[in-house]
Amino acid sequence: MIENLTGEVHRPGRIEVVCGSMFSGKTEELIRRLKRARIARQAVMIFKPAIDNRYSKVDVVSHDHNSILSTPIKDASSMLKAAQGYDVIGIDEAQFFDDSLIGVCNRLAYHGMRVIVAGLDMDYLGQPFGPMPQLLAIADEVTKVHAICVKCGSLAYASHRLVKSNAQVMLGEKEEYEPLCRDCFKKAIEEDQRNARSKSLFDQ
Repeated sequence: MIENLTGEVHRPGRIEVVCGSMFSGKTEELIRRLKRARIARQAVMIFKPAIDNRYSKVDVVSHDHNSILSTPIKDASSMLKAAQGYDVIGIDEAQFFDDSLIGVCNRLAYHGMRVIVAGLDMDYLGQPFGPMPQLLAIADEVTKVHAICVKCGSLAYASHRLVKSNAQVMLGEKEEYEPLCRDCFKKAIEEDQRNARSKSLFDQ
């Protein structure tokens, strides 16, 4: 590792994963690391899934509205050619890509690039989300960030969906999701299940 005059360490050939629930600051941390890399005069390229256009079609934007220009792509394999010649690769909302992202991140890291990935580690049911479990396994460094539970003020564990939908992938904000601690999340899921059973009985 080589530390330059800005204090930023140039660490080639590694994978860093930032994970957590919604509203936990994952994208904020991703942007912070990428901006520091740019200050360190490293060549930076940022990717995001094309389906995520909540704030911008091209920018990676945090919930606090900090942003950085990115390249929207439909599949992870598109990164390989586009990333050539860069020192640092940022990937936001990694859970929306398929499992090919794992091999792509490994290839980039083995080619000497620092790969910084941000994404939800669990879906709205508290289940591992997309390629994130495998990325956590192969990462050189994992940072789990936490939102605050909106029910009790503890550290949030998962993202609870507030609207009725069984789709694993559903873009949303505070109207659609809330961060909850493990205990409050368990209670919320149980309440959702009771409501679903009641509705089913009523429809019979």
